Amino acid sequence: MTILVTGANGQLGNEMRLISAGSQDKYIFTDVNQVEGVETEYLDITDPDAVRRMVTDYDVAVVVNCAAYTNVDAAETNQELAELLNAKAPENLALAMKEAGGLLIHVSTDYVFGGDPYNTPCREDQKGTPTGVYGLTKLHGEEKIIASGCDHVIIRTAWLYSEYGRNFCKTMMNLTATKPQLKVVFDQVGTPTYALDLAEAIKTIIEDYSRTGSPYGRTGIYHYSNEGVCSWFDFAKMIAEFYGTTACDVQPCHSNEFPSPVTRPSYSVLDKTKIKETFGISIPYWTDSLKKCIENLK
Repeated sequence: MTILVTGANGQLGNEMRLISAGSQDKYIFTDVNQVEGVETEYLDITDPDAVRRMVTDYDVAVVVNCAAYTNVDAAETNQELAELLNAKAPENLALAMKEAGGLLIHVSTDYVFGGDPYNTPCREDQKGTPTGVYGLTKLHGEEKIIASGCDHVIIRTAWLYSEYGRNFCKTMMNLTATKPQLKVVFDQVGTPTYALDLAEAIKTIIEDYSRTGSPYGRTGIYHYSNEGVCSWFDFAKMIAEFYGTTACDVQPCHSNEFPSPVTRPSYSVLDKTKIKETFGISIPYWTDSLKKCIENLK
């Protein structure tokens, strides 16, 4: 079976490279950004003809879409580009997989929520209430995939970090090592997600699909993050503890002390019951995964 991974040089894409090692399936890793020394096919997923050609030429059975426009603040002034990458491009992939009779695994976000005050974990069937362009365009992407009629697994995740690229974990490791004091918001609550854990969950879904094939009986939206709940402040404190930079005085603060063009979700904890029960996935607790990632980075 051939699996095509888009956005392969990002955080999740790089973890997909790791979990593909030793697999009997053939993986093709694509990105528009080429990295020297990393084997990557060029694919512009905003070009529907290019997508269709690659899916056909390589007889692709599964597409894992890790590509997205993820700059939340910049999306407010780049709505057209965000819509192209987060909605139109996933639609291109969905239509190609509909034609090919294959599966699209698409990564979405907790930012599809936020407009309503939540205090219980968000379920898959909950109405999307995004507060900014990023969340809105990601919600549009979900809607276009569903409308295409292709076999799909949409996975909403949150607070992604890894050993790769730019992310909160690596930023806090640097700042707590170089600053005597930091302020981090405590009024935004969610759950961190180690990209390697998410990649392992995706691998489980691919293996399940390879056994059942199309039409896929488990098509739908799922939630995945690590287990547990914390604020960004709690997350930063734990990073400092595991990294050994506790000399830095990390203090809690309110979101309004860091003005932003977009309102971020104040509570975006995801209910993961569905993915655990459907695929038999065991999800690690967030501090256990964070410790592993920081040990790897050390």
